[in-house]
Amino acid sequence: MRTICRKAGTDIFLLFFACFILGSGCGTKGNERIPNHMYVRLKANPVTMDPAMIVDLDSARIAAKLYNGLISFGENLEPVPDIAESWTVSSSGLTYFFRLKRDVKFFNSRLVTAADFKYSFERVLDPQTRSPRTWVLSRIKGSKQFIQGRAEHVTGIRVKSPYELEIELDEPFAPFISLLGLTTAYVVPREEVQHYGADFSFQGRGTGPFVLEQWKHNQFLILKANRKYFGAKPLLAGICYRILPEDFTALVEFEKGDIDLLPEIMTSEYGRYANDPKWKPFIKTAPGLNTYYLGLNCQMPPFNDSRVRRAMNYAIDRRKILARLLEGRGAAARGPLPPLLRGDPLPQGYPYNPDMAKQLLKEAGYPKGFSMTIYQTPDLANLDICQAVQAYLMDIGINARIVQLEWSTFLDAVGKGEAQSFWLSWWADYPDEENFLFPLFHSQNWGPGGNRCRFKDKRVDELISKAVKTADKGQRKALYRLVEKIVIEEAPWVFFWHKYSCSIHQPWVKGYRASALAVMEKWNRLFLDRRL
Repeated sequence: MRTICRKAGTDIFLLFFACFILGSGCGTKGNERIPNHMYVRLKANPVTMDPAMIVDLDSARIAAKLYNGLISFGENLEPVPDIAESWTVSSSGLTYFFRLKRDVKFFNSRLVTAADFKYSFERVLDPQTRSPRTWVLSRIKGSKQFIQGRAEHVTGIRVKSPYELEIELDEPFAPFISLLGLTTAYVVPREEVQHYGADFSFQGRGTGPFVLEQWKHNQFLILKANRKYFGAKPLLAGICYRILPEDFTALVEFEKGDIDLLPEIMTSEYGRYANDPKWKPFIKTAPGLNTYYLGLNCQMPPFNDSRVRRAMNYAIDRRKILARLLEGRGAAARGPLPPLLRGDPLPQGYPYNPDMAKQLLKEAGYPKGFSMTIYQTPDLANLDICQAVQAYLMDIGINARIVQLEWSTFLDAVGKGEAQSFWLSWWADYPDEENFLFPLFHSQNWGPGGNRCRFKDKRVDELISKAVKTADKGQRKALYRLVEKIVIEEAPWVFFWHKYSCSIHQPWVKGYRASALAVMEKWNRLFLDRRL
């Protein structure tokens, strides 16, 4: 049946494809492409290009090309210099001292100084800005008093000279340097913010390799090369982001050659491209900084018993679901941490072993299984996954009922602890193991804070608190490994997979590499060879 449906769907696609070619233009400006501009699909109109306000991935991808921060991330996700030339951290772990490059200019030719970072950081923390991301900088000394209006400046942000900046924290927090690579910590020009006011959200003119030239809402954004960029000058004249909400339309435009890059291949079309020799070489895959999981409410029977939670992990053949439903576009999870973050060797995890699952259920007092509910959002791909889970659980006597809720209702119910189990994923804000372990498993974050499974373990709390204050990377990693080991043994989740990012581009796009982090994508080394 599935084969027949797929064949029919392909025929319908080709029919509409032919009709669409006859009736549509191909460019942003009439029927002509803008010379030496790369055309990229965007699924939705971005809300803002103001770094202080950005919360979504697509906006962050674009902002990475318009702005810079003190640091960026290297190929192995380690912090590397960006506008900062170098930095040192005090032995106490409290004070960070940055020396800035002296040739960095805003688009208006003004040199960037340490005072610009002080202004930009205080702007994020200023209640009048209403930034949803104040947490990125809230560990800086004096930030709380500043947010509460009890101080004119943040005392922990100090300009030592035009090109020297000092940041002091309230208490040691080893991952802090990674926070400074986030979109929120990009530097912005004070004069432009003050000139445009609320409209600064739509200007997008910073220090990056590109400048926002035109934004026609719900249609397109055009970026032009910034010839004043302090790094390697862009090889493209610009980038055109076309806003195409409908997947079908995006596919048609791509196959016509009017879209150069699809940042994400639609699930329904991945197999078609991956099995086509014409397109397969142009699929780019990056490991995901994410974990997909079935959360188990540790405060609600029967999942308040770790034996039942472990049984759930043994009961489901996650590798088979990954191969069939995601066509292998991911790595099976053996624990909460993506392999890209934790490195080798990977933990053993839970192999598929229904007999072990039955034995654990018997030991926990459920020899005949039990009934449960799985909360999920009304998404067809999620439903397919949860139905596969449902079938595996039935094999060991567990009757799982699927409850579908609209996204906000789903989050509210899960956050309040009303869900017995739930299908969800977690994506890294910054590349540090703490960003998975602290929000997801520290008891301080029960509910909306991230620990939606309401897991509580005193050992985990203490180890995480110790790790984030440990400056030595080796010692900190060892502490994280102990946390991970306890989490795997206690099994507050059924650990599923780490989904890959899969994009596809035209043969004439050169220099493109998929990245695990949107903030790494500057695209100043990309170029088009339309002779192909």
